[in-house]
Amino acid sequence: MTERLDYQKQAPALFKKLLDYSMAAHATTIDESIQDLVSIRASQINGCGFCVDMHVKQATIHGERPLRLHHLAVWRESTLFSPRERASLAWTEVLTQLPPQGVPDDLYERVRGQLSEQELVDLTHAVMAINAWNRINIAFRSEPGSRDKAFGIDKSNLS
Repeated sequence: MTERLDYQKQAPALFKKLLDYSMAAHATTIDESIQDLVSIRASQINGCGFCVDMHVKQATIHGERPLRLHHLAVWRESTLFSPRERASLAWTEVLTQLPPQGVPDDLYERVRGQLSEQELVDLTHAVMAINAWNRINIAFRSEPGSRDKAFGIDKSNLS
């Protein structure tokens, strides 16, 4: 494989702005556990090994149960997720894989039944942020686990 650029070194100011945006999107009304699930699910859909690895480790540090992490790829068939989590995951999936006609009204109404207006906007920003990270880490083939120590996720004891 061809070695790729280090995007952090090439554009440190833009990296910092994306990091600042992500931190702001994370410091909102959305529960940490839902943010972890959303980050993992979007990363699974996008095929971002770096982000799946990172967010599984973060979720583990935050106390997420291993079985729920294993069930995340099949959340629709699993009984381990609450209606609020299911709505958040459905919203994540539709925004990550935008259909040609946009977000269907029935899905929007279902999600609105579980989340407040502020939560819906906050969740949307969280989904936007993780999708941006997925795209840049995929483009430059960031190696899963390569920044664990820098991000403090080596504490997960998952390697």
